[in-house]
Amino acid sequence: MQYIRKIKLINYKRFKEFEVEFDSKINTIIGDNEAGKSSILQAIELLSSGSRHKVETAGIESILNKNSITEFLAGEKTFDTLPEIHVEAYLSDEKNPDLFGNHNSNNTNASGLHMACLPNEELVSEINQVLALDNGNFPFEFYIVKFITFNGEAYSGYRRFLKCLTIDSSRINSEHANNEYIRTVYDSTVEHTNRVSLSNEYRLQKIKFKENNLKEINKGLGSYELAIRSGSKYNLEADITLTQGDIPIDARGQGQQCFIKTEFALNRNAENNVLDTLLLEEPENHLSHSNMKKLISIISESHKNQIIIATHSSLISTRLDLRKSILLNSSSDKPIKLNDLSPSTSNFFMKAPDNNILEFVLSRKVMLVEGNAEYMLIDAMYKRTTKRTLEEDDVHIISVGGTSFKQYMELAKKLKIRAAIIRDNDNNYQRICVDNYVDDIADNIKVFFSTSNDSYTFEVCLYHENKAVCDKLFSGGNIKKSPLEFMLDNKAESSFRLVENHPEGLVPPEYIQQAIKWINE
Repeated sequence: MQYIRKIKLINYKRFKEFEVEFDSKINTIIGDNEAGKSSILQAIELLSSGSRHKVETAGIESILNKNSITEFLAGEKTFDTLPEIHVEAYLSDEKNPDLFGNHNSNNTNASGLHMACLPNEELVSEINQVLALDNGNFPFEFYIVKFITFNGEAYSGYRRFLKCLTIDSSRINSEHANNEYIRTVYDSTVEHTNRVSLSNEYRLQKIKFKENNLKEINKGLGSYELAIRSGSKYNLEADITLTQGDIPIDARGQGQQCFIKTEFALNRNAENNVLDTLLLEEPENHLSHSNMKKLISIISESHKNQIIIATHSSLISTRLDLRKSILLNSSSDKPIKLNDLSPSTSNFFMKAPDNNILEFVLSRKVMLVEGNAEYMLIDAMYKRTTKRTLEEDDVHIISVGGTSFKQYMELAKKLKIRAAIIRDNDNNYQRICVDNYVDDIADNIKVFFSTSNDSYTFEVCLYHENKAVCDKLFSGGNIKKSPLEFMLDNKAESSFRLVENHPEGLVPPEYIQQAIKWINE
């Protein structure tokens, strides 16, 4: 099966220059907004299509890197310095002579496809006239699109070397998107020669229908007659649809459409091997939790497709193996891969309860706490210590549970995330909080805890610093236990009451104050 080994982008959307290697099976691209996840999928789709029309529809002005335009307009503004767009896919099949060559930006022999958007050399004079006006007008209209293999051969939609199918759940309810999807399924399933024969037969059947069924009716219409539309807008590919249980997929709900389309693409390929790469744009949109889990199972059990997924879902990124993840940052053109993450950490997140791993990997500064009690109070403690909010300092708080710290610390070390670990000492701070993390701490990772074994848990430390407040709040009424005993037996409820009644007046335990100060150093 053909698959994409590497994609290289030059002056494509936000990427001045970018390249990333892909796994032959599953790839999950994760990143914050404007990081370029969708741009990578779009680039692959345009490249594989061989369609100038699709590129022109997208618009050169929308895909050409804005910084390259700004730099050009601020420079000499000559034809030779006009920026070019290049999208290159390095493919796995190096035995196909039609694909193998050095027509790529690296000038190296490899197998692949190359899409280039260039100023038209036949219109040099016209372009120079536009540039001479010096009015900030960029000559987008004078660009042309070329599709060539690395061997230098031109290719188009009629001769496709890489069969890709895109499912974009953000456009799932668009009639145009549905028609494009069905047409792509049809094109990737039926060979070109067969499509031509079927289109011809379909047109002939329309002619026969007119002759056999409308002939008598037309006799009574004088110089007029009823006919069947047979232009290019009304051909077989425009009329064909995809159904499940006799119900067209475009009549289904948005979530069900996404599920059906993905399942169909995977199952169809498993049976006939007609698809090389499946591109999924945020498949979690419109899906219920149970359907998302079903979708993940279908994807993980697919062994013939290369699948590239752009996602914001922690469930998808962890269940499909974090080692298959590609992290994008909106401030950098360099991707981060987690393929060297330890199997134990990857398996932990794959099997752990639903988590907020995506929030963690996309953060710069994180404070990890053990449970809900600390999580509910840390916001107020942060404000008291810094006079600022967590949001102002771009600090994230994540409750992970004591047994999960090591897995998050490995990720923090790999991704250079500043992580403050806040945990109980469980009556033995040396063994639990020091010796236990000797191999896990780093310059960007530090563990904070009470150095008194008597202050063995968060509630005890909190009580010692806020005795008067706690004695008043957790005494009397139906409370029969001492205030500290009540807090230990009702950790989450105690924190909630403190948040509701005394958030600004709470004094944070010393080790938490240290963590808050360190996270901002």
